[in-house]
Amino acid sequence: MEDKDFLQFIASVKKMTGIDLALYKEAQMKRRLTSLRQKRGYNTFAQYFDAIAKDKELFYEFLDRMTINVSEFFRNPGRWEVLENKILPRLAKQSPRVKCWSAACSTGEEPYTLSLILLRQKMDATVLASDIDEGALAKAKQGVYTDRSLQDCPKDLVAKYFEKDTLSYRITDEVKRKVTFKKHNLLADSFDSQFDLIICRNVMIYFTEEAKHELYHKFSRALKPGGVLFVGSTEQIFQPQQYQLETEDTFFYRKMG
Repeated sequence: MEDKDFLQFIASVKKMTGIDLALYKEAQMKRRLTSLRQKRGYNTFAQYFDAIAKDKELFYEFLDRMTINVSEFFRNPGRWEVLENKILPRLAKQSPRVKCWSAACSTGEEPYTLSLILLRQKMDATVLASDIDEGALAKAKQGVYTDRSLQDCPKDLVAKYFEKDTLSYRITDEVKRKVTFKKHNLLADSFDSQFDLIICRNVMIYFTEEAKHELYHKFSRALKPGGVLFVGSTEQIFQPQQYQLETEDTFFYRKMG
């Protein structure tokens, strides 16, 4: 009975939003959403769906829980050093204007990290940043962060590109100007093409193997030959050649051809 309730919830969410929860790892997703439903006092997923369909706050909370908006600037700093010192210089030689995409960008720390690096290197580039969660995108556009989000951000960049308030840091317009935010569902929407760099980190771990397989194909098709896919530290691609990719460095995959 409980499984039927959850499966009906998945079908209702897909019909209402286009988000297919069946493409996420079921046990993980079900556990997370069950605890949220119980916390809000609903005995069944049917009751919970009726509530989120009527209440925008509840709906955004559901989206937030589903997409795990946890991020920091320069997360895993060593990988960003490789991007800055090895990958981006090569891409700049290949394209006079580097076209970048931060996919599933959450609350903006990742695309703004990229923007900070591009400013430091004085590189001509565009950065598209996308996420399924409108609440996360709204926060990203505001560009206000806690000191915890900035713990790995180089101090000189914090001093130059952030304005400190009492309890938070506001990113400057110079950093924001490089980034365009857009709502996008990785699993359902079409991808743009001819990217030099796609960053998609710490998101694939929530998807089923089938969904991951399809996404790696789509990312590969969206890259220029020689373009790079940058993934998270738990998301190594074990047979990249099946997606026309080859390892350029740890967690960096270059499009072949």
